[in-house]
Amino acid sequence: MKRTQEPVLTIFTPTYNRAHTLPRTYESLCRQSCKEFIWLIVDDGSTDQTAELVRRWQDEDNGFPIQYLYKENGGMHTAHNLAYANIHTELNTCVDSDDMLAEEAVAKILSKWQTVREKGYAGLIGLDAGLDGTVIDKGFPAGMTETTLSGYYASGGSGDKKLVYRTDVINSVPPYPVFPGEKYVGLNYKYLLVDQQYRLAVLNEVLCRVEYQPDGSSHRMLRQYGKIPGALHFYGWCICNIRRPGSDSLWIVSTIAPVALLQKIASMSSGRPKTAHAIV
Repeated sequence: MKRTQEPVLTIFTPTYNRAHTLPRTYESLCRQSCKEFIWLIVDDGSTDQTAELVRRWQDEDNGFPIQYLYKENGGMHTAHNLAYANIHTELNTCVDSDDMLAEEAVAKILSKWQTVREKGYAGLIGLDAGLDGTVIDKGFPAGMTETTLSGYYASGGSGDKKLVYRTDVINSVPPYPVFPGEKYVGLNYKYLLVDQQYRLAVLNEVLCRVEYQPDGSSHRMLRQYGKIPGALHFYGWCICNIRRPGSDSLWIVSTIAPVALLQKIASMSSGRPKTAHAIV
């Protein structure tokens, strides 16, 4: 599809030493029939052949612009901070460097957005599936047309979901805090803050096919907890101070960390989070 106007969507991909999986992400973008998007790659300090791959792809006739940002290694959340600071399209979504955008995902996103863009939503929430196409854990209940991310999980939902946010909305909440010497802060923090003011329109379609790498953040999450005291204290503060929209319940979302661990953190946490600074 030829480009007829400025793109509405940025697909951003944080990456760290993923030259061996990034090509399948790129190939899935090339297979989209609708090329009305920008691909933004945020390289979190890779030491492999990532930069060379991207330079080659930028020279190819693939139908969409590729932007590349390199930064010192700081963890996934710092790559998200840099991405959000450099996205200028109306919408954005993250596709990890070991995942693939599903068939016709861009067309489905843009088509759905046209029908709801004037309704005040923060964006869209769609489905993730495995590489075999099987939806990760649970889908959406029959008849669900809108939700918040925290509300979906609080009502019994489970499994990663694909989030498409309005860029102005995601940038209206603070960036992820950065604690010196630590390289992990849960990405749900910003999503929770958005939940306080906005809802997401449900797009009941598979938008991304995912694979969890043995050395990826999902598998390393539990091992990281002993190395991130500042972030854990921060989680505790969130639990003790932020409530789910429309509820008197404090926010405890099991997708950030096991509930029992978060409850323990909450019982140990008091006052404001430890000192952090933002890197964008």
